[in-house]
Amino acid sequence: MSRRKRIALGLSATALAVGAGIGVAGMASATTTPTPVPSASSSASTDSAAPAEGKGRHGGHGGERGIARASALAEKLGVDEAKVTEALQAFREANKPTSPPAEGEKPDAATRDAALAKALAESLGIEESRVTAALEELRTEAQADRAAALKTRLDKAVTDGKLTQAEADAVTKAVQQGVIGGGGR
Repeated sequence: MSRRKRIALGLSATALAVGAGIGVAGMASATTTPTPVPSASSSASTDSAAPAEGKGRHGGHGGERGIARASALAEKLGVDEAKVTEALQAFREANKPTSPPAEGEKPDAATRDAALAKALAESLGIEESRVTAALEELRTEAQADRAAALKTRLDKAVTDGKLTQAEADAVTKAVQQGVIGGGGR
Protein backbone atom coordinates (compact mmCIF):
# COMPACT_ATOMS: atom_id res chain seq x y z
CA MET A 1 0.00 0.00 0.00
CA SER A 2 1.42 3.38 -0.93
CA ARG A 3 2.35 5.90 1.70
CA ARG A 4 -0.38 8.21 0.45
CA LYS A 5 -3.06 5.54 0.86
CA ARG A 6 -1.80 4.63 4.33
CA ILE A 7 -1.97 8.27 5.37
CA ALA A 8 -5.46 8.62 3.88
CA LEU A 9 -6.60 5.46 5.65
CA GLY A 10 -5.07 6.63 8.91
CA LEU A 11 -6.73 10.02 8.68
CA SER A 12 -10.05 8.45 7.71
CA ALA A 13 -9.86 5.99 10.58
CA THR A 14 -8.98 8.77 13.02
CA ALA A 15 -11.85 10.96 11.83
CA LEU A 16 -14.20 8.01 12.03
CA ALA A 17 -12.99 7.14 15.53
CA VAL A 18 -13.54 10.69 16.73
CA GLY A 19 -16.99 10.85 15.15
CA ALA A 20 -17.97 7.44 16.45
CA GLY A 21 -16.60 8.28 19.89
CA ILE A 22 -18.73 11.39 20.03
CA GLY A 23 -21.74 9.39 18.86
CA VAL A 24 -21.14 6.65 21.44
CA ALA A 25 -20.66 9.21 24.20
CA GLY A 26 -23.86 10.95 23.11
CA MET A 27 -25.78 7.68 23.14
CA ALA A 28 -24.42 6.74 26.54
CA SER A 29 -25.35 10.13 27.86
CA ALA A 30 -28.78 9.99 26.28
CA THR A 31 -29.45 6.49 27.57
CA THR A 32 -28.81 7.28 31.19
CA THR A 33 -29.25 11.02 31.49
CA PRO A 34 -32.28 12.25 29.57
CA THR A 35 -33.65 15.73 29.98
CA PRO A 36 -36.98 15.37 31.78
CA VAL A 37 -40.28 16.27 30.20
CA PRO A 38 -42.51 18.34 32.47
CA SER A 39 -45.36 16.27 33.83
CA ALA A 40 -48.41 16.87 35.92
CA SER A 41 -46.62 15.52 38.98
CA SER A 42 -43.47 17.58 38.53
CA SER A 43 -42.92 20.83 40.34
CA ALA A 44 -44.38 23.96 38.79
CA SER A 45 -41.24 25.95 39.56
CA THR A 46 -38.72 26.53 36.83
CA ASP A 47 -34.97 26.37 37.06
CA SER A 48 -33.24 29.44 35.68
CA ALA A 49 -30.33 27.22 34.63
CA ALA A 50 -32.58 24.89 32.65
CA PRO A 51 -31.59 24.48 29.01
CA ALA A 52 -33.74 25.73 26.15
CA GLU A 53 -36.54 23.41 25.10
CA GLY A 54 -35.26 20.45 23.09
CA LYS A 55 -31.69 21.04 24.19
CA GLY A 56 -29.53 18.96 26.47
CA ARG A 57 -27.94 20.26 29.65
CA HIS A 58 -24.98 21.72 27.74
CA GLY A 59 -26.99 23.12 24.83
CA GLY A 60 -26.63 20.06 22.61
CA HIS A 61 -29.47 17.98 21.27
CA GLY A 62 -28.91 15.17 23.79
CA GLY A 63 -32.16 16.16 25.47
CA GLU A 64 -34.17 15.20 22.41
CA ARG A 65 -32.42 11.85 22.20
CA GLY A 66 -32.95 11.36 25.93
CA ILE A 67 -36.66 12.04 25.57
CA ALA A 68 -36.86 9.64 22.64
CA ARG A 69 -34.99 6.99 24.66
CA ALA A 70 -37.34 7.46 27.64
CA SER A 71 -40.27 7.12 25.27
CA ALA A 72 -38.86 3.94 23.72
CA LEU A 73 -38.10 2.48 27.15
CA ALA A 74 -41.62 3.31 28.37
CA GLU A 75 -43.07 1.60 25.29
CA LYS A 76 -40.96 -1.53 25.80
CA LEU A 77 -41.93 -1.71 29.46
CA GLY A 78 -45.59 -0.83 28.92
CA VAL A 79 -45.30 2.03 31.42
CA ASP A 80 -46.31 5.69 31.22
CA GLU A 81 -43.56 7.80 29.65
CA ALA A 82 -43.80 10.47 32.34
CA LYS A 83 -43.13 7.85 35.04
CA VAL A 84 -40.08 6.57 33.15
CA THR A 85 -38.80 10.11 32.66
CA GLU A 86 -39.22 10.88 36.36
CA ALA A 87 -37.51 7.63 37.35
CA LEU A 88 -34.60 8.32 35.00
CA GLN A 89 -34.26 11.86 36.34
CA ALA A 90 -34.32 10.60 39.92
CA PHE A 91 -31.64 8.02 39.10
CA ARG A 92 -29.48 10.66 37.41
CA GLU A 93 -29.78 13.02 40.36
CA ALA A 94 -29.08 10.29 42.91
CA ASN A 95 -26.03 9.09 40.98
CA LYS A 96 -24.56 12.42 39.92
CA PRO A 97 -20.80 12.24 40.43
CA THR A 98 -19.42 14.68 42.98
CA SER A 99 -16.22 15.09 40.99
CA PRO A 100 -15.03 14.20 37.50
CA PRO A 101 -13.30 10.85 37.09
CA ALA A 102 -9.53 10.81 37.33
CA GLU A 103 -7.60 11.13 34.10
CA GLY A 104 -7.88 7.94 32.09
CA GLU A 105 -10.57 6.42 34.31
CA LYS A 106 -14.13 5.76 33.25
CA PRO A 107 -17.05 4.71 35.41
CA ASP A 108 -17.87 1.01 35.10
CA ALA A 109 -20.70 0.78 32.56
CA ALA A 110 -21.90 -2.63 33.75
CA THR A 111 -22.21 -1.43 37.35
CA ARG A 112 -24.02 1.73 36.25
CA ASP A 113 -26.39 -0.26 34.01
CA ALA A 114 -27.20 -2.72 36.80
CA ALA A 115 -27.87 0.13 39.22
CA LEU A 116 -30.06 1.85 36.62
CA ALA A 117 -32.10 -1.31 36.02
CA LYS A 118 -32.56 -1.86 39.76
CA ALA A 119 -33.56 1.76 40.41
CA LEU A 120 -36.02 1.83 37.51
CA ALA A 121 -37.55 -1.48 38.54
CA GLU A 122 -38.09 -0.25 42.10
CA SER A 123 -39.38 3.13 40.99
CA LEU A 124 -41.75 1.72 38.36
CA GLY A 125 -42.84 -1.32 40.36
CA ILE A 126 -41.82 -3.90 37.75
CA GLU A 127 -39.37 -6.79 37.64
CA GLU A 128 -35.70 -5.87 37.33
CA SER A 129 -35.20 -8.54 34.66
CA ARG A 130 -37.80 -6.82 32.44
CA VAL A 131 -35.99 -3.49 32.79
CA THR A 132 -32.61 -5.10 32.10
CA ALA A 133 -33.98 -6.81 28.99
CA ALA A 134 -35.58 -3.59 27.72
CA LEU A 135 -32.38 -1.60 28.25
CA GLU A 136 -30.37 -4.27 26.44
CA GLU A 137 -32.84 -4.28 23.53
CA LEU A 138 -32.56 -0.50 23.24
CA ARG A 139 -28.77 -0.70 23.35
CA THR A 140 -28.73 -3.39 20.66
CA GLU A 141 -31.07 -1.34 18.46
CA ALA A 142 -28.88 1.75 18.89
CA GLN A 143 -25.76 -0.24 17.98
CA ALA A 144 -27.48 -1.58 14.88
CA ASP A 145 -28.52 1.97 13.92
CA ARG A 146 -24.94 3.21 14.35
CA ALA A 147 -23.59 0.29 12.30
CA ALA A 148 -26.08 1.02 9.51
CA ALA A 149 -25.17 4.72 9.54
CA LEU A 150 -21.47 3.85 9.41
CA LYS A 151 -22.06 1.50 6.47
CA THR A 152 -23.99 4.22 4.65
CA ARG A 153 -21.19 6.77 5.21
CA LEU A 154 -18.50 4.31 4.15
CA ASP A 155 -20.46 3.24 1.05
CA LYS A 156 -20.80 6.90 0.09
CA ALA A 157 -17.07 7.47 0.63
CA VAL A 158 -16.32 4.52 -1.66
CA THR A 159 -18.81 5.76 -4.27
CA ASP A 160 -17.32 9.27 -4.09
CA GLY A 161 -13.81 7.84 -4.53
CA LYS A 162 -12.65 8.99 -1.09
CA LEU A 163 -11.97 5.42 0.07
CA THR A 164 -11.42 2.12 -1.64
CA GLN A 165 -13.71 -0.78 -0.74
CA ALA A 166 -10.77 -2.44 1.03
CA GLU A 167 -10.23 0.68 3.15
CA ALA A 168 -13.93 0.86 4.01
CA ASP A 169 -13.89 -2.83 4.94
CA ALA A 170 -10.85 -2.23 7.17
CA VAL A 171 -12.61 0.61 8.98
CA THR A 172 -15.72 -1.54 9.45
CA LYS A 173 -13.64 -4.37 10.88
CA ALA A 174 -11.75 -2.00 13.21
CA VAL A 175 -15.04 -0.65 14.58
CA GLN A 176 -16.51 -4.15 15.01
CA GLN A 177 -13.42 -5.30 16.88
CA GLY A 178 -13.49 -2.26 19.17
CA VAL A 179 -10.14 -0.96 17.88
CA ILE A 180 -11.72 2.39 17.00
CA GLY A 181 -15.03 4.08 17.60
CA GLY A 182 -16.11 2.32 20.78
CA GLY A 183 -17.51 -0.70 18.96
CA GLY A 184 -17.35 -4.24 20.19
CA ARG A 185 -19.16 -3.62 23.49
